[in-house]
Amino acid sequence: MAENALLVANDIRVPDMMTTFLLRAALVSMTALTTATAAGQTPQAATPATTDALRDATAGLRWSDREDFELAARGFIAGVPGDKILTDDGRTIRDLAVQPLYAGDAPPTVNPSLWRNAQLHARSGLFKVTDRIYQVRGIELANMTLVLGKTGFIIVDTLTTTQSAKAALALARAHLGDRPVTGVIYTHSHVDHYGGAGGVITEKEAEQRHVPIIAPQGFLREVISENVIAGPAMSRRAGYAFGHLLPLGPQGVVSDGIGPSFSRIGTATGTVSLIKPTVDIERTGQRLTVDGVTIEFQMTPGTEAPAEMNIFFPELRALNMAENANGSLHNILTLRGAQVRDAKAWADGLTESLARYGDRTDVVLASHFWPRWGHDRIVDYLSAHRDAYKYLHDQSVRMMNLGLNGTEIAERLRLPPPLAARWFNRGYYGSLNHDTKAVYQRYLGWYDGNPANLNPLPPEEASKRYVAAIGGGAAVLEQGKAAIAAGEYRWASELLSRLVFAEPANRAAQLVLADSLEQQGYQAESSMWRSIFLSGAKELRDGGAKKAGFDSIGGTLPTLPLGSILDLLAVRLVPERALAAPQDFDLVLEDGAEAERVEVRNGVLVHRPIDVAAVRSDHAVRMSRATFVQAVTGKQAPSQLARFATLFEAPPGGFGLVTPGP
Repeated sequence: MAENALLVANDIRVPDMMTTFLLRAALVSMTALTTATAAGQTPQAATPATTDALRDATAGLRWSDREDFELAARGFIAGVPGDKILTDDGRTIRDLAVQPLYAGDAPPTVNPSLWRNAQLHARSGLFKVTDRIYQVRGIELANMTLVLGKTGFIIVDTLTTTQSAKAALALARAHLGDRPVTGVIYTHSHVDHYGGAGGVITEKEAEQRHVPIIAPQGFLREVISENVIAGPAMSRRAGYAFGHLLPLGPQGVVSDGIGPSFSRIGTATGTVSLIKPTVDIERTGQRLTVDGVTIEFQMTPGTEAPAEMNIFFPELRALNMAENANGSLHNILTLRGAQVRDAKAWADGLTESLARYGDRTDVVLASHFWPRWGHDRIVDYLSAHRDAYKYLHDQSVRMMNLGLNGTEIAERLRLPPPLAARWFNRGYYGSLNHDTKAVYQRYLGWYDGNPANLNPLPPEEASKRYVAAIGGGAAVLEQGKAAIAAGEYRWASELLSRLVFAEPANRAAQLVLADSLEQQGYQAESSMWRSIFLSGAKELRDGGAKKAGFDSIGGTLPTLPLGSILDLLAVRLVPERALAAPQDFDLVLEDGAEAERVEVRNGVLVHRPIDVAAVRSDHAVRMSRATFVQAVTGKQAPSQLARFATLFEAPPGGFGLVTPGP
């Protein structure tokens, strides 16, 4: 999410779905900072060096090109009544009245290009795309697309929360008629595209009315894989990338790059849901007819998500590009962490889209940003966007084969002017800098080939030695201040970070490091870079997130397959406990007729599915799913699982990022 992370906003509580674990963990891990009172702990103004850097970086952009402003406003019908998304008891989840915030020129603390992006995303409401296709945009990170079938709405992507999805559907019904939902399509496996499903239809209603829930093959597996296994670490980093603790405004978050940003401080929480797919799309060219509408699918695995697909409506001459063609360069590797994506496959997928659908398309739309109309404009857009991904892939590999490492490539590689000049190739979400490093990582991994980097000291130990070599903490601090005075913020951050890791209690070092990070945030065109830099500065000034342990999985297990629950438990196994308590049993969840052979041996948990008929009677542990969930989440373990339940620990939520870890 968009990056699932999403994916992700911190104002979302996930009460009952493991598939949205990332969001839950992010919320828990980023709670309750200490109050800042000391001098120098408030955000600073932009320095002259930052003002100069922003002027130079944006001087060549095509400010007179207003096409995006026309496209973003085209077809507007109405906004959400009251400009708010509310909980059932009337508390505000989203305040949509953000347009006045972005009026006028960019403030000196925001990159003007990113400010322009924020202005474009600030308008929300229902928009007409064609006579039978509509979108609700700007009320969350992603878009909801509604296609009018013979009798009802076919909904493509359901937003992140049930509350927002309900509001979007109510807005559509108010202006397009009180139609039932006759189909739901998930374009891919990120939470901002499926989390609101329960707000447009219930699982029971979908089953009773035979409403298809359509998704690319492997969707549910990838939802679990991307969000769950590495969820605690990923969510902690997502808190930085999306600025969960930053205020909305010129010294905080202004945009999420591929969608609007909202205040996340002091707002109520929403609910994320998932209705499991009932129809898998398995191949490119596969067609379905849903409520009288013909739909053709293009599979694009390994691009923006491991399970993703584009959607073509031949009778409507409309192409939905999911998240494969956006108004921004996307992530080849998200800064919150995920599997590295395939830039070549991404570019090749866009080439295939052009070949299959280019001559048959009058409007192209996507899961983020706004549509584009007209054959020539569409072909130009998709071609130039494709060329950007192809260029960053091919030239990253060329430089890699010349002997440059990922960091060196990122310093040198720039898009050629014809591509860099296009607004939709700017790095508001992904960036060319970290995307080229991701290409390097995909092919060669973390090791850059230099033996000195093969077995480096861990950060704290290395930092102590660096500080000593430079002449001690006072000398490092003075050099860091001198670098800031010279506008050398990158070097200041590198230097001062060493001091913070070498001397975690050095408050002066933390505050000066915060100043250097903050100016880099102000300069960033990427929304993710801005949020990460400013989040680091805020934690250094105000104190880190609480590091108490938490049960991040307690309410999320009931809907998962038994094997998936055991996979999650396996990465929470404490080896010392496991070595002292080897086990071998057949676990049977009687209400679901599921059975797994479970072994704890050599400090690992291994398991495999077995037929219920193959269960060993003398090794059988039988119980309901609810009882098993209670046991493994530490609530109440029956005697058969008492030893097993003690082998696991939940990870802490607030480990250090800008300061030493646990």
